[in-house]
Amino acid sequence: MQLNHLPAAPHLMYCTNIHAAENWGEISASLDEHLPLIKQELKSSSTLIEPFALGLRLSAIAANELSQPEHLEELKSQLSRLNAYVPSINAFPYGGFHTAPIKQLVYQPDWLTTKRQTYTLQCAQILAQLLPDGVSGSISTVPGAFKSQPWHVENNLHIAHHLIEVAAGLVKLERGSGKLIALALEPEPCCMLETVAETIHFFQNFLFSPEAVSTFAKLIGVNRSDAEALLRRHIGVCYDVCHAAVEFENPVDALQSLQAAGIGIPKIQLSCALRIPQMLAELHPAVMRFNDGVYLHQVVVSQQGKLQRFTDLPEALSAFEQGTADGEWRIHCHVPVFLSQLDLFESTQAELLAVLQALRSNTFSAHLEIETYTWDVLPAAFKTESKATAIAREIAFIMKEIAL
Repeated sequence: MQLNHLPAAPHLMYCTNIHAAENWGEISASLDEHLPLIKQELKSSSTLIEPFALGLRLSAIAANELSQPEHLEELKSQLSRLNAYVPSINAFPYGGFHTAPIKQLVYQPDWLTTKRQTYTLQCAQILAQLLPDGVSGSISTVPGAFKSQPWHVENNLHIAHHLIEVAAGLVKLERGSGKLIALALEPEPCCMLETVAETIHFFQNFLFSPEAVSTFAKLIGVNRSDAEALLRRHIGVCYDVCHAAVEFENPVDALQSLQAAGIGIPKIQLSCALRIPQMLAELHPAVMRFNDGVYLHQVVVSQQGKLQRFTDLPEALSAFEQGTADGEWRIHCHVPVFLSQLDLFESTQAELLAVLQALRSNTFSAHLEIETYTWDVLPAAFKTESKATAIAREIAFIMKEIAL
């Protein structure tokens, strides 16, 4: 749904990675099951704007299937029937994303591999055929790689080269189809691109370096000046507000810093993390309820102005028991955006509200995506309604808070 009352007239969507759908058949079934219910809920609250926008999550299996013309035509027909459209694809998780433990595997294959390139360009080809005329597209992807130790500078060079090759593919795709698609790297705790400062450093010193621009110019056959403009046009950042809050970043300042650095923001993910203002021993059992065994729940602890980072909840809890992780905790667990309080915990809703307020007067991004993929593994106490109702509530909440 397009919010024409805002400066950038952005498209507001929810990400379908909330549904356990790994292949085309499962995707189709999930859309038919949930979308009419979501739209009916929104219609009853007078917050439905049509056509309805979707952030479509595609696994590698689904991307392969939808590369077949007959399946892609089936999706187009279904979207038409549901009065929906797809401005963005989530191409972050390559493989299975629900039920089975995924943890660090979610970043594999990463941008050190050509397999990630092939998959991403395949998603771009699909998106180019789904985009309505006059609507630009975005593809969110992993933030380079998981931050293993030690991290070598050569990794940055390899990743930048692979990204540049994909950007060249996106330029050629736009030349042939007329559809603009931008790749958006999504910074995340404990990854190569974690903070906004690290992200800006990578873009300025590796992705947009003179050497990288020269390589890109040769790949697409233009001069260096045009090459740099096209590179910035086709690669940017997917800024996830949940991830930023976990890092104790001021998200509005971070978005302004990216803009000041000339780095595009093809997509902003509207999401909230868990917040514990002061970790206490008696909270240990309640925290463990979020240790679902499926996803990585990175933790950042703030104590006297210093930040400690932990790869997952058990590691952070162990450090707390040893007396080395006292203070405020931010946990990477996406919780419904309409919840500011979750029993003994809080959410980082305040950071999200600050972004929504800023969007009333700033043109940060043309794509706004609600992403609460952890719904299925949240403790039952926070799932007192159907998934479709919760998604509709999230959309209605954002619509209300972003209204002028």
